[in-house]
Amino acid sequence: MIKDTIAAISTGMTNSGIGKVRMSGSQAIAIADQVYKSPGGHKALTGAQSHTIHYGYIYDGDRLIDEVLVLIMQAPRSYTTEDMVEIDCHGGVVVMKKILETLIKYGARPAQPGEFTKRAFLNGRIDLTQAEAVIDVINAKNEYALSSSVKQLRGSVFNKIKEIRKSIIGNVAFIEAALDDPEHINADHFGDELAVNVENDIRILKKLLDSADNGRMLKEGIKTVIVGKPNAGKSSLLNALVGDERAIVTDIAGTTRDTLEESINVHGIPLNIIDTAGIRDTEDIVEKIGVDRAKTFAKDADLIIYVVDGSTALDENDAAIIDMISEKKAIVLLNKIDLNLVTTRDILEEKMNHPIVEISARQEQGMDDLENLLKDMFFDGKLSFNDEIYITNVRHKAAISEALESLGLVLESIRAGMPEDFFSIDLMNAYETLGGIIGESAGEDLIDTIFSDFCMGK
Repeated sequence: MIKDTIAAISTGMTNSGIGKVRMSGSQAIAIADQVYKSPGGHKALTGAQSHTIHYGYIYDGDRLIDEVLVLIMQAPRSYTTEDMVEIDCHGGVVVMKKILETLIKYGARPAQPGEFTKRAFLNGRIDLTQAEAVIDVINAKNEYALSSSVKQLRGSVFNKIKEIRKSIIGNVAFIEAALDDPEHINADHFGDELAVNVENDIRILKKLLDSADNGRMLKEGIKTVIVGKPNAGKSSLLNALVGDERAIVTDIAGTTRDTLEESINVHGIPLNIIDTAGIRDTEDIVEKIGVDRAKTFAKDADLIIYVVDGSTALDENDAAIIDMISEKKAIVLLNKIDLNLVTTRDILEEKMNHPIVEISARQEQGMDDLENLLKDMFFDGKLSFNDEIYITNVRHKAAISEALESLGLVLESIRAGMPEDFFSIDLMNAYETLGGIIGESAGEDLIDTIFSDFCMGK
């Protein structure tokens, strides 16, 4: 598969100032030489120094296609570790496609989605976590997600997993050696030493696993659900956060009957906001469906924003909402402070322990206080992650969970006084499972699935 030469357009398929067409493979430079002409017509790319740029033209036979810059990168000092050629051309869709068609005509084949990065992985330049970080960098929705993905691209997850696997395989090697040569290698009391090592590995893996929820929010955004009684000001809040009249706002209770979703960034923190129907007892069938949906979304939310109508007294509907959010991460907004308050901060503080912010959603008062609170609540109020490693991939999370289960079984075997060969079974399972994260024991189907999600030309 990696003996042929592949080509693809690496920039977006839309008209722009610059386009990039790239090739990788043993014949990349030779193919480029067949279509490239220098201004004087005498310069060849074959034999040119690596990492040099050459000005000239792309031709299909005698037909001029475009004026270009051609970058030469010789193996192994390239993204794929193969010979690579990148042609910087004008960014018109037609001209980029014509250059690609010409390269294919002279010996290249169209690349599959993610095939350049796949070759980098198969050729050993990057591990599987770094390959997955490439697409995460491309898709990063905020500075936090970008920072985490770049750290992973530089090997943060790989290095941590490699460290734990080294510890595990070292213990397995000692057990196997002791079983093979008991006269010279004494395994007495090794269980106690192994327990200390395994507990340390478990502690590191649990820290990674505990980061997964924050990692998911970094990558996908914080699932934020706005709840409250009808006419409490939920839709006005959504409009104020979005900065647009996204939701219909009236004085009629029950205007919102279904969910309304928007994505915003607050101080770089991504929020996926869901405005819901007002929660109350109702006989209206349609409104009741909306209320049930509101409760379902609230149950699965990362953050609940409970909007309280300060101009009215709390009632049984508020009591139900307060009970519903008691164990959730939530912010209470005392809304309509521009009116005469019937429900005050003191009353709310008596009934719940969640942070309270006083606002007027319609007048957009107190929004800065809300945004600062959001910043402080998530990621410990940090605007950078320093050296923290965040697990942002569901596949990684599942593998770490399985490895933790296997290491837990090792501890159980030690406590039960089982023979040493029992330890090896679960240790090797943890070792292989963690190997799947970085690609050292990953099946072909998994690899194909991962790279199929990549964009063309990457």
